[in-house]
Formats: sequence, C-alpha cells, structure tokens
Amino acid sequence: MTVLPDDGLSLAAEFPDATHEQWQRLVEGVLRKSGKEVSGEAAEDALSTTLEDGLRTRPLYTARDAAPDPGLPGFAPFTRGGRPVGNTPGGWDVRQRHAALSDGSVLADLENGVTSLWLVLGEGGIPVADLGRALDGVYLDLAPVVLDAGADTEAAAHALLKLYEERGVAPEDVRGSLGADPLGYEARTGTPLDFAPVAALAARAAAYPGLRTLTVDALPYHEAGGSAAQELGASLATAVAYLRELTEAGLSAEQAATQLEFRYAATADQFLTIAKLRAARRLWARVAEVCGAPGAGAQVQHAVTSPVMMSRRDPWVNMLRTTVATLAAGVGGADSVTVLPFDHALGLPDAFARRIARNTSTILVEESHLARVVDPAGGSWYVERLTDELAHAAWQFFRSIEQDGGQAAVLRSGRLRDDLARTWEERSAKLAKRREPITGVSEFPFLDEKPVRREPAPEPPSGGLPRVRRDEAYEALRARSDAHLAATGTRPRIFLATLGPAAEHTARASFAANLFQAGGIEPVTGGNFEESGATEAVLCSSDARYAEEAEQAAEALRAAGARQVHLAGRPAEFAGVDRYVFAGCDAVAVLSATLDRMGAS
Repeated sequence: MTVLPDDGLSLAAEFPDATHEQWQRLVEGVLRKSGKEVSGEAAEDALSTTLEDGLRTRPLYTARDAAPDPGLPGFAPFTRGGRPVGNTPGGWDVRQRHAALSDGSVLADLENGVTSLWLVLGEGGIPVADLGRALDGVYLDLAPVVLDAGADTEAAAHALLKLYEERGVAPEDVRGSLGADPLGYEARTGTPLDFAPVAALAARAAAYPGLRTLTVDALPYHEAGGSAAQELGASLATAVAYLRELTEAGLSAEQAATQLEFRYAATADQFLTIAKLRAARRLWARVAEVCGAPGAGAQVQHAVTSPVMMSRRDPWVNMLRTTVATLAAGVGGADSVTVLPFDHALGLPDAFARRIARNTSTILVEESHLARVVDPAGGSWYVERLTDELAHAAWQFFRSIEQDGGQAAVLRSGRLRDDLARTWEERSAKLAKRREPITGVSEFPFLDEKPVRREPAPEPPSGGLPRVRRDEAYEALRARSDAHLAATGTRPRIFLATLGPAAEHTARASFAANLFQAGGIEPVTGGNFEESGATEAVLCSSDARYAEEAEQAAEALRAAGARQVHLAGRPAEFAGVDRYVFAGCDAVAVLSATLDRMGAS
C-alpha cells in the first residue's frame, strides 16, 4: 500500500465546519452597526434582492437550498440540456438575423463563423420574391435556414421548399424551420391568422426530417415588457395551442411536438437568463410528458440577445451587454444563439457591427472554452434554486392563461397586454429611480458623443403588443436637450456649487453631474454662477457642511440669479433650497421638470 505524501494543502481541514446559524449571527452584527436590529432569517432577508415574479435572490446559498434533482444532460426533465453532450462537440449554432438585402452580407457571415441564417421576409423584411437572391451562393445542404415571414409564411415556405428542389438538396440534408407562428404574429399585429395553411405545411414538412414548421417566439412578450416567468408562461401556452391544432389535423402528439422550435430573449442578467433557459426545457418536458410524448420533451431553443436592453445612446456599450447575454445563453444550453449587432436599435447594422456580433460567439466558444463543459452552471445551488423557483412561477402564469381560455383568448381579450403592462410599469419605476442602471444612459452618460447614424431598417409589423426599451424615458429627455442645442447652440446647463474641500464635495458633485447629464443637462463647475450660463444650481457637499453653510450658499445663489436651487443629499429643511436630489429619487421626474423650467420642451 502506497502512502501519499502530505502535499501541504489541508485547506483549513483542522477547523470545524461553520454552520448557517453562525453566519447569520455574524450578519446580524454587521447590520447592527448600520442601525438595523434584525436577527435570524430577517437578517438574511435584509441582504436579499427582490426580482420580478416574486422571486428573491438571497445572499448565501448552501446545500440546504438544493433544488429537486435536475437529472442528467440529455434526459428528462432536460433541465441540464436537451442533448447528453450539450454544446461540447463544437459550440452552439451561430445564427445571424437578416431583415434586408445587402450585397454580400449573407455570404460574409457564413464565411466568417455564422452557421445558420434567420431571414425576416415579407412585411418589415426581405420581399418573398427575393428569397432566391438572398440565398444566392449559399450551400443550402450546409447552412440551415430559419424563416420569419408573418402573414407571408405560406408563400415564403413554398418558395424555400421550391428552392431546395431546384438546387437538388436531398430532403435528409435540409435543416432549419419554416418559422410559422400565427399567435406570435397576432401578438405583434393584433391580426389573427388561419392555422389551416400551417397544418398543411407541417404535413409537407414530414418529408424533411431536419425541418421544423413552427417557431414559438417569446420575443413579442419580452419586448412588451414581460418578466421571465411571463415570457415562459406565454410561450408554453402558445406551444400547447399549436399542439392542439396539429393533433386535430392528424399528427400524433410526438410528431406535433417535434415540429416546434422555441425562441427566447437572452439579457445581460446572466443568471436569470441561464435559469430561464433551463426552466423552459423542464416545463416543456412536463407538457410533453402529460401529452403522452415524453420522447419529444427535449426542447430546441433559439436564444436572441434582448432588443429591450439595447441603448441608442452610447451604443458601443451594447457590445458588452450582448457578450454577457450570449455567455448566459450558451451556459444555459441554447441550441442556437443570435447576437443582435450593437447598432440594432439605430437601423440597419453595418458590416463592422455584424462582424462583432458573429465574433462574440466565436470568442466565447473558441477562446473562453464555454463549449468544453456540459451544463457549466449545473450544481450551482443558486442557479438550481433560481431555475426551480422560476419554473414554478412560469407554470402558474401558464395555468392562468389556460384557465382563461388559452393563448389566443388572452391575446384577444387584452388580459395578456394588461399583465405585461403592469410588469413594465413596475420596472419603469425602477429604471426612473436608477435602481436598474443603464450604463451610458442613466449612468455615466457622455453628452459630447457623436451620434451613430445608420440607414433606416424596414418598419416591423405593429398594431398588437407594444415594443418597449429600457432607455425610452431617458431617450426622450436627451432628445429634448438635443432640440434645445439645435435651437440655441447650447445645451441646458446647471451650475454645481461645491462647498468645502474636494474630499467633502467630490462624491456628491459626481453624483449630481451624472444625474443631470442623464437628462442632457450639462453640469458646469468652477468659476461663479453668473459666468456659468446656467439658470439653476445644485449644492454639493457633506451633511456636516450643509448644516453650516447650505442656507447661506442658497441665498447667495439666488442673489446671483439662480431660479432654482437643488441640494445633492437626502431631503431636509434648508431655507432657500427648492429640491433635493439623492440616490433613489425619481430621476426621470426630476430631469423632466428641470428641462421644462429651462425651456427645453
């Protein structure tokens, strides 16, 4: 018997294991120093973060938080992945979106890392008649094609199938999806579509083993402001509606289930995105099991970086957002990932933006080695618990839709619109108070940036659920500032009146400058108020300094012509101070009222 030498890595093995209760008592002591007298679970709750859908992220996860057994990758309930090997053979499918004809762009994508194409046809996209031109030079037996044609789905599908026949592509080599999504189109436009042509396409697609007929697109619900659970629940209700239609048309439950592909949004909230994709597979596996088709329970997922999170100001930051979202999509087990170019919100992306978008996946797969591990998040107590809680919240939302008559019924009654609107209203309040910061927009804006110009993109279908953006309230404020600049040659200005030494005023001066720039208001420092060109001022210093000098300073600013005097700090009662700006104040309301007074209407 060989005795291994001591390697010196005992790693504190001589110390007894710490207990959860001991950790809680330490937390209590820290909170007590900050003035909070809480104990036990309440102490832990004080450090928890509330998410949407009633979920909470706790500060510590241990084995006691272990969720139900998620199974193994490639086996029911497929939480850990739809295939035993996950994305390890070569990474996920890199799918690029094209909504307009651009010479050479499709081939350039395929030659430089893209492995499948997502073509938007018809209204808001490429004319169906130009499908052959869009795919000119593309090896259709190698590059899967996914259509997105809305009301023109039947014509687009027949055109694509005819193209396969004309180019001699063997049926077993065809890959992709015809992209039919009648309920998704209705969500976008408010216009119902007949399902009969879709059922006929599904019957015809049976001759192509690798071709799916329907896309269950959850983006309309995400883009209308829905939460992760609402996105999952609505997609599940849509999928069940399609199963009913297909089985009534003569397909078996298993045949019907294999005709569906699911599309979800991937956001820069990486853990929530990972949990969402894992929960989606678990939920679909449950539906397939109940329908008697457990063999079709491995959901095929297409993740798209969220359009809601894309900013129009400082759009370069979108590269960072999409990188985190793509990482989350890959870790979450998405089969295909589309990275929207950083200038997606501005119009048609240029060649540089498309190149960065496709290379994002390449770097994560080839250089960060994300595809070398099956289910990288598996075993994380936090991710497993979040997946479980999100799955339950989504299942409840799905059941509520079914109880109200199904997806079509809640779309037509307006109930789903109201649910999504309430969620967005709550989130908008967080955005307005900068509880959910937007880098480059609500935080660290750059007023002197040169705007990025792009050719206008085709107008997407509209008339149904709204499309929202996180930056919309701040974008409106910045537009008012731009109009003032164009009309007068200067932006609205505010004077930062700093009191005391730099050590006392720097933090609040930086806060105030950041806040007002988010509304396009230029902060002026140095010199005196009369020379600043401003009409309002904000006092910046420490609480102790305010107690000594705030009222006198406010009086001096008013004497110098300041129409309004703000103070950077918590509300108090200083004579001469009109308003207080502080962390957690409604920044949008403050900035809008300030622009009103400054004449930037």
